[in-house]
Amino acid sequence: MKYISELPLDINLESIKMHHPNAGGLVIFSGEAREQSHGKIVSHLEYEAHPVFAEKLIEQILLESKQKWNLIYAHAIHRIGRVDISESAVLVLTSSRHRKESFEANQSIIYRIKTEVPIWKKEIYLDKTYEWIDACTHN
Repeated sequence: MKYISELPLDINLESIKMHHPNAGGLVIFSGEAREQSHGKIVSHLEYEAHPVFAEKLIEQILLESKQKWNLIYAHAIHRIGRVDISESAVLVLTSSRHRKESFEANQSIIYRIKTEVPIWKKEIYLDKTYEWIDACTHN
């Protein structure tokens, strides 16, 4: 399964995969590029990653989460390259028998991706300046 993508993320296509007759709680998180940050207007984002290492770490995070919360489905996919305003930069999808496990797992997965996986975000502003952003600063 692919966890890093240079292509735009399709939330509808990804969500189809998580439906299951035993799933009572499905949670979808989409981390999206917003127009304002640090008091500036954002033109777009650019993400860089160490793709092989990032893929392995995301896979491990998902496996651990599936076991910990007894998930029926867990998937995450993160963009690299240019991400325009209002586009998804990352999707995390979880399903389980009950909503509590899906919510807890989803929140844990996105937090771990942002703090453990080698993916770097650069915000490019309308004034042509840019800033590399620490993923942990916006929990």
